[in-house]
Amino acid sequence: MELGGLRMKTKVTIKPEATLLREARELAAQEGMSINALLAMCLEHVVNNRLPYACARRRALARLRKGLDLHWTPQRSRDELHER
Repeated sequence: MELGGLRMKTKVTIKPEATLLREARELAAQEGMSINALLAMCLEHVVNNRLPYACARRRALARLRKGLDLHWTPQRSRDELHER
């Protein structure tokens, strides 16, 4: 959330499994960051990668609803084909 160019942070409570939390702590320590920073980075990555997908999905669904003009014409009858 932004207010006048400043990013406001919000607290969130999560309840991961103990083994996942332990591995996250190890990963954060290896990367030299806090678990908070690691989770924020992961959330940002997920959200930013989701936006292009959502836009592409909307465009594709709009194209499907509109349809594709294949210049199809009804088949002519036998009599029309054999007129002389």
